[in-house]
Amino acid sequence: MQDLPEVVRLIPITHYLLFASALFCIGMLGVLIRRNALILFMCIELMLNSVNLLLTSFATYRSDAAGQVFVFFIMAVAAAEVAVGLAIIVMIYRNIKTTNVNLLSRLKW
Repeated sequence: MQDLPEVVRLIPITHYLLFASALFCIGMLGVLIRRNALILFMCIELMLNSVNLLLTSFATYRSDAAGQVFVFFIMAVAAAEVAVGLAIIVMIYRNIKTTNVNLLSRLKW
């Protein structure tokens, strides 16, 4: 840990692990409990951001840029997912006038 900045040396990796775990658990509980499609997407994004935080913190502590490259690709895929997902949610809302995922069985013929 000789080449790390002073601020990074002051914060142990366990703090990053605990914070990212808490964010991931909040996102997972939101996916399991909530039924609104927009909130589900927000919780999935929260889980992806917690993984990004872990990857960047490990990359910083190991002085390796590979984790940050993975974060770049995760963010690109997440942006594409949100664009497609929001388009699907808008079309579902236009058809059944709700974003409740439990009522998607109405889309059957």
